[in-house]
Amino acid sequence: MPLEPRPPLKWAGGKRWQLPFIRPYWDQHNHCRLVEPFCGGLAVTLGLLPKHALINDVNPHLINFYAWLKKGLRPRISMKNDKELYYAHRKRFNELIQSNNSHSREAASLFYYLNRTGYNGLCRFNNSGTFNVPFGRYKTIPYVDNFSFYKQIFCQWELTTTDFESLRLQPTDFVYADPPYDVDFTSYSSNKFAWDDQIRAAEWLSTHPGPVILVNQSTPRIRRLYRRLGFTLQHLKLKAPRRINSTGDRTPALEVFATRNLQQ
Repeated sequence: MPLEPRPPLKWAGGKRWQLPFIRPYWDQHNHCRLVEPFCGGLAVTLGLLPKHALINDVNPHLINFYAWLKKGLRPRISMKNDKELYYAHRKRFNELIQSNNSHSREAASLFYYLNRTGYNGLCRFNNSGTFNVPFGRYKTIPYVDNFSFYKQIFCQWELTTTDFESLRLQPTDFVYADPPYDVDFTSYSSNKFAWDDQIRAAEWLSTHPGPVILVNQSTPRIRRLYRRLGFTLQHLKLKAPRRINSTGDRTPALEVFATRNLQQ
């Protein structure tokens, strides 16, 4: 098993770069369960490697992939950087979704392949719930066909796919929350994450008695919201790298790093 396992997926807005800022807080609470309500590419949890974790995301295909990683996934599909194969696999993945068979190993394998091969690493679904990312523009792609080393890492991690407010938090949970950012692109799942959801997430986290780290794009209304709810805002000048997004724009974005019940 790698000492520092890297996230297996390409993911828009990955937070691996934040680990040096998060780790000093986590080191004071690493006996706690780590909770990620919006786990996405899992860069933070894999970077911190807690013994116990609650991993949640509203995207059921993402959680299905992680559930199969927990079982030691070994894909049994052809994987190569080929346009014709990509669209054949995309069609098959959507057939599994439409036939309610999207919890299978095949679906998890296809999700991994589409993520690695599709345009800009996007995860995007249309209003009918089908995956619609076009073929990517990569010269070479390193594919993995044996994920057995993740089995030990995931063995005591709980995986759920639900609305964040349905999570049953323990009072001492260390929560790292990275909700969809306060930007226009929200087609990551068939559900949208609107401004009301931003308020809901911030208010929910403000009631948690344990340590909380909440990050978001540093928009004026996000800063006002977090301050109103008693979060301490730090690192406002940090510029997050935009490695993957819908347009290919790599312009750095200012981020909010907000905390509650934590001391540096």
